[in-house]
Amino acid sequence: MLTGFDVMTLIIAFVSAAALLVLMTPFAHQLGLVDHATARKQHVGNIPLTGGVAIYGGVLIASILTDVWFKNSSWFLTASFLIVLLGMLDDKFDLSAKGRLLCQFIVAAIMAWAAQNYITSLGDIFGFGSVDLGIFGYFFTLICVVGVINAFNMIDGIDGLAGGICLVVLLCVISLLSIANNTKAMIVPLMIIATLIPFLAFNLSIKGFKGNKIYMGDSGSMFVGLAVVWLMVDFTQGAEPAIRPITAVWILGLPLLDMAAIMYRRARKGQSVLKPDRQHLHFICMRAGLTSRQSLLLLLFIGFTFASIGIAGEVFKVPEYLMFWSFIILIGVYSLVLQRIWVILRFVRDNLSFIR
Repeated sequence: MLTGFDVMTLIIAFVSAAALLVLMTPFAHQLGLVDHATARKQHVGNIPLTGGVAIYGGVLIASILTDVWFKNSSWFLTASFLIVLLGMLDDKFDLSAKGRLLCQFIVAAIMAWAAQNYITSLGDIFGFGSVDLGIFGYFFTLICVVGVINAFNMIDGIDGLAGGICLVVLLCVISLLSIANNTKAMIVPLMIIATLIPFLAFNLSIKGFKGNKIYMGDSGSMFVGLAVVWLMVDFTQGAEPAIRPITAVWILGLPLLDMAAIMYRRARKGQSVLKPDRQHLHFICMRAGLTSRQSLLLLLFIGFTFASIGIAGEVFKVPEYLMFWSFIILIGVYSLVLQRIWVILRFVRDNLSFIR
């Protein structure tokens, strides 16, 4: 059960984020932190890119005022500040992919080495006992952190998607913590959720917030990616982990699958794996005839389905190696389907036109 102090923390986080969303809008235009409409970004007007700054600011203010901190919180807030700053600079100056990656690895190193929040075990994913990484866990953590950060950055292509997926992920984590009777740890993901709610209200132009659209920006998508992977590593490692590592992979299933398929396809074409394009799943949904809101709901449902499989595997103690190989097979099937998506959609249109 949440205490009165916990509720106060969540209220402070919510109010702080909401206030920052409003207060920073005029500064966004003055600083040039706005998203201009292009052939790839089809929207009307110049939209502020300060959602991520407000989300981080809400977490920071609530943490300082209530002293509710993450594990190794000073390092988390330091790493988060750097990733938010990197996102703002990328939004403003469109940094090179190599420069962005270098900075992301520095942030990941802060998490792994400075905060000592790194992956030591992958669990029994092969069926021959726990896979312990030893010193290689530091380097593996760097790859995972940068991967998740970019997975959320890549999936941030339509209104509400990155924030919505983050919301689904955090709610699933909270569910598992509740099942494990680890309610003390729930306040951290709840605090992030409290800052996401006002952002999503502005971003999705919910009644009462129309006319004040705000985007998360690279600062926001990279921050929520960092926050999620920080929590996942924290909850899956240690002497008594709250969640098995493979469960975290399933909970993050949709952004990881989308990133893996996109990077594989770009690599096959000889392109940069970080080159932006309109081949992500959310763009495919819209080109197939769905509206932005319909695409959002469909993808959130898919993300929730993957996460639910992870939760079911955790609750019913499905062997980790079965969960692991099932996910590997899913990646293969997903990649094959995406390579032939237009053939599949053409078949659906020609033979199942009644669903349109």
